[in-house]
Amino acid sequence: MEANIVLLPGDGIGPEVVAEAVRVLESIGAKFGYHFNFSEQLVGGCSIDRYGTALTAETLAACQAADAVLLGAVGGPRWDNPRAAVRPEQGLLALRKGLGVFANLRPVKVYPSLVGASPLRPERLAGVDLLVVRELTGGLYFGKPKGREQVDGHTRAVDTLEYMDFEIHRIVELAFGLARSRRKKLTSVDKANVLESSRLWRQVATEVSQANPDVQLEHMLVDTAAMRLVSNPAGFDVIVTENMFGDILTDEAAVLSGSMGLLPSASLGSSGPGLYEPIHGSAPDIAGKGIANPVGTVLSAAFLLRYSLKLEAEAAAIEAAVEKTIAAGCLTADLGGHYSTRAAADAIISYI
Repeated sequence: MEANIVLLPGDGIGPEVVAEAVRVLESIGAKFGYHFNFSEQLVGGCSIDRYGTALTAETLAACQAADAVLLGAVGGPRWDNPRAAVRPEQGLLALRKGLGVFANLRPVKVYPSLVGASPLRPERLAGVDLLVVRELTGGLYFGKPKGREQVDGHTRAVDTLEYMDFEIHRIVELAFGLARSRRKKLTSVDKANVLESSRLWRQVATEVSQANPDVQLEHMLVDTAAMRLVSNPAGFDVIVTENMFGDILTDEAAVLSGSMGLLPSASLGSSGPGLYEPIHGSAPDIAGKGIANPVGTVLSAAFLLRYSLKLEAEAAAIEAAVEKTIAAGCLTADLGGHYSTRAAADAIISYI
């Protein structure tokens, strides 16, 4: 089997962690008899520097033609001017839209040996194993109109939170399927007491639940969900929510594991290549030091094998190797260890 994978290392620590994920994938290929063809493209700040845009048409076309896309991170202080006409994050949003990846899957799992790395008390972390399904191509980040104007001598800024019923239906339907393969509990998070878009979200989620009676559905306001994530995180199985709420809640949930460097994500659409990336940012403060945690990117590569290439055993092999690596104490600085980025990846490879 051969597969074409586009690499988008991006900015900051992105190139460092992507390079280690590639080595892990190559070790999987050697063990199981697969060949992965890797090609590299620019996205984010580095693309702005070279091309004047965060995502070129050529890069998007290469991603669309691939079997899967592995992304590092985008952004950094060099491009962090809110008044700039071109920003690194625009490349990420355009990539998601261009690939049609409307569902972002972000698992949060607490490893027993890392309970002490979380700011929460150990008893609150017992049994935490949840999955957030975030709608990725609608809502405030994409709604129109968007912009600024001068009104009566003042600057007025507008963002539009917009959803169509079919956008909600497809993400909720996907979340029901994922919950069915887990503990059969789905929490739909909204702000239906205030927002019209959330009232539509709740209505559609309720309609979809009627065709999925074997999965328990509960509705929860986003502020309550934020509180429950730190007071009773084990009470969640699968969470489904809109774009901005999901963006915020998943960063909050990352604290449960002890480090954002541990957590992967998969962005999927109805067809075409999936987009895989760790949930952390570009961490420019540690870029080039060789101490970034590669686990989130390595686990994203496992997702790539599972969801895009349908290689379940190979994905499970990576995940098992990561668990053994963590249990053995092969940890990077963010988790209190002394392993370099490369040494941590070496440990994972040794367990594959």
